[in-house]
Amino acid sequence: MKAIKILGWLGSVAMTVVIGNAFINGSFTEDGGELLKNPWGVVSLVDLYVGFILFSIWIFLREEKLSAIVIWVVFMMILGFFTGSIYVLKAAYESKGDKKIFLMGKKE
Repeated sequence: MKAIKILGWLGSVAMTVVIGNAFINGSFTEDGGELLKNPWGVVSLVDLYVGFILFSIWIFLREEKLSAIVIWVVFMMILGFFTGSIYVLKAAYESKGDKKIFLMGKKE
């Protein structure tokens, strides 16, 4: 579980840095438009959102409350794997080293 926590923290920090850089130095509308003009940019976005959806399935399976599921999935779709990294940390710390709880939460 230690390695998962380290990767979760590294992912969270890395995503914070790159999102911050993008907000400071980029233009969402201009840069996004350029991305959508490029066929490989479209492939990258589809690939990314397929990953978001698959990760969101894990969230759906782990969480007990519908409100928590909705909040996590909405943030996943908006902030991507910044949210995913935070969620991995949440799951790792909640599990207290139990792999079954890490993977499936406390659902019976």
